[in-house]
Amino acid sequence: MNKKVTRWPYLTAGLIMMLFAGVIYAWSILKSPLTAEFGWNSAALGLNYTITLSVFCLGGVLGGILLKKISPRLLAIFSGISVFLGFTLSSMVQDNIIILYVSYGILCGLGIGVAYNVIISTVTSWYPDKRNTASGVMMMGFGASALLLGSIAGYLISTIGWRTTYLSLGIAVLVVFSIGSIFMKKPGADILLPMPKVTKSTDIKAKDYSTAEMIKRASFWKMFIYLILAIAIGQSVIGFAKDIAISVGAAESLAILLVGVLSVCNGLGRIITGFLYDIIGRRKTMIIAGILTVTAPIIMLFAMINSSVPLVIVGLCNIGFAFGTIPPISTGYAGSFYGTKYFPVNFSILGIATIPAAFVPTIAGAMLGAFGSYIPIFIMLIAFSVFALIINLSIKKA
Repeated sequence: MNKKVTRWPYLTAGLIMMLFAGVIYAWSILKSPLTAEFGWNSAALGLNYTITLSVFCLGGVLGGILLKKISPRLLAIFSGISVFLGFTLSSMVQDNIIILYVSYGILCGLGIGVAYNVIISTVTSWYPDKRNTASGVMMMGFGASALLLGSIAGYLISTIGWRTTYLSLGIAVLVVFSIGSIFMKKPGADILLPMPKVTKSTDIKAKDYSTAEMIKRASFWKMFIYLILAIAIGQSVIGFAKDIAISVGAAESLAILLVGVLSVCNGLGRIITGFLYDIIGRRKTMIIAGILTVTAPIIMLFAMINSSVPLVIVGLCNIGFAFGTIPPISTGYAGSFYGTKYFPVNFSILGIATIPAAFVPTIAGAMLGAFGSYIPIFIMLIAFSVFALIINLSIKKA
């Protein structure tokens, strides 16, 4: 006999867990005391962030594979332990940055990558009718973490020191993941859930593609390249957001505020995109995202040319929204194009696009050093966005 259940506790648990998982995006704040104490330069600390993001992506793939054999509850607890160990060892680091790479970069990156996949895959299984809206809500928490937990971490560092702050964050993630693991279970056959209406607008496909079948299709590679370009644009601007605002005459207090505003727009972009995907379908949602991705660097280019603070504000908000469209579109695309049977691995494979995209901000930094201006960078990003839009429009079938 099928029974109805209340679903919101699962989504709430997923949102809170994703909020704490997103702490890796607060690296710009967490790294500051390391430079002061050990003298490590931005390149050395930047490599740690690259390692973290790369292992995070690989952890997502591992999480998808393990979900076939291990319960999501155990994987959530494993993730919490991995992050706890990562932060704990990081809090003990001395003048050896390799220890930081292993502890923060590998252990934290791995734990959060596994958790990301487990949380999204498990919670969205309770929302077959609103899969993308549910993923957008959780990803909003992941994106907003840099603003919320980052601010808290910054305060704690100034009051109790960075070592105790790192340890506190590790304990907090372990506790939240352990409690949240109670809700990390998929609905059984006896659970009655509302199903999506299969219409042309929702882009729902009946066929389930295995990962091997998926990567043989042109639609996968088009989307993969689109994601690389779109992610690269967002990460390049986010990495320089504060400095960009100051370069056109914004006060430092305003520049810091704009970094927070960008984070808020990123979070809003995630939940709005997930909602739109369920309402108007993949194609229209991706076109809107593609237009936002093109207009954002164009506005920023004009802001640089005219040294306009108002245009920078508009441009950074646009960048935030555009960057926020990527995660829910990626997960929605994997589900609607390639089915739900292999979803945990398939959507994490698409997430690997973050790794090559992570090298573009490094290229942007080199261009800034060579030209002494952000203008060439935004010309490059405009070219990326136009190419991304062309690829976007060419995707018509699985």
